[in-house]
Amino acid sequence: MAITEKAAPPGAVPADGPPGGDGTPTPPGQEPGQEGGWHLSSPLALTLLLLVVVVFQGPVRGALSKPVMQSWMTVFVAVVVQALPFLVLGVLLSAAIAVFVPPSFFARALPGHPALAVPVAGLAGVILPGCECASVPVAGALVRRGVTPAAAIAFLLSAPAINPIVLTATAVAFPRNPEMVVGRFAGSLLVACAMGWLWQRLGRTDWLRLPTHAHHEGETKGEAFWSSVRHDTMQAGGFLVLGAMAAATLKAVAPAEWLRTAAANPVVAILALSVLAVLLSICSEADAFVAASLTQFSLTAKLAFLIVGPMIDLKLFAMQAGTFGRGFALRFAPATFVTAIAGAVLTGAVLL
Repeated sequence: MAITEKAAPPGAVPADGPPGGDGTPTPPGQEPGQEGGWHLSSPLALTLLLLVVVVFQGPVRGALSKPVMQSWMTVFVAVVVQALPFLVLGVLLSAAIAVFVPPSFFARALPGHPALAVPVAGLAGVILPGCECASVPVAGALVRRGVTPAAAIAFLLSAPAINPIVLTATAVAFPRNPEMVVGRFAGSLLVACAMGWLWQRLGRTDWLRLPTHAHHEGETKGEAFWSSVRHDTMQAGGFLVLGAMAAATLKAVAPAEWLRTAAANPVVAILALSVLAVLLSICSEADAFVAASLTQFSLTAKLAFLIVGPMIDLKLFAMQAGTFGRGFALRFAPATFVTAIAGAVLTGAVLL
């Protein structure tokens, strides 16, 4: 006699779990579609790191007691402790403005003529006390609301560099050189307007991919605010730590003769710190403290570091490519880099 298998009632789940993506049963305790094996998460990575430190605490303690490591830790802690309050304050204020101030406000406040809208948009950067991470989505929202791209570009470049939080941090980092605050404001605004006018004259619409959706879409204002705070704090804080580590390494490890040689040549010093600003990708609320720690270099070279960094670095290139398109970023980044260096040199020659 043939034995027939009894059909399961509709909606019943097999004894060994619901099927996976390939039709095979999912083992008990595993979500459908979840792969087996180890998955490295942030808590697990932190736990493993702490275990390694505990196991090898003797060699770690010995390495940290060396003079070069003590010098490294001193510079690293000093940069982070000085910059962190400004970074947190900037993140809170930028999140509040980005969420609670409608982008249409900026569109109504700008003049109708594009040539006049560029400097007004550049000066409007004063009211966005945040880092460059906040200026990119706000500039995208301006373009979506019909603001001319030339004005949005001026705002994008000026906002991270001339807002009150950044200028206050610069004054704290350079207490004996108040002209650095004026130079940063004037040079950054000059470069922002120059890039806006340059786009107005030479830019093409097909180079710019217009953003199609709003930031934090589908969230309440409170959810969007705290989501923005968490995102910007983690991202900007991570870049601050990396920048402080790089500055500490440069001070502690790089031979003093190399730094003196680079700093002795004005052209090499300006180019070196400009490239360093692009590579370090430090948040604009924190970069003044890193620049102040590079004591071998001239004020003009430091000014180039402070003007170039908030306008174009590695993270900004990625954010601009994601918001406005890769074609825009590939043309915009080199032009901004060259213009920012020229603006820093011109401003430094007049004010420093």
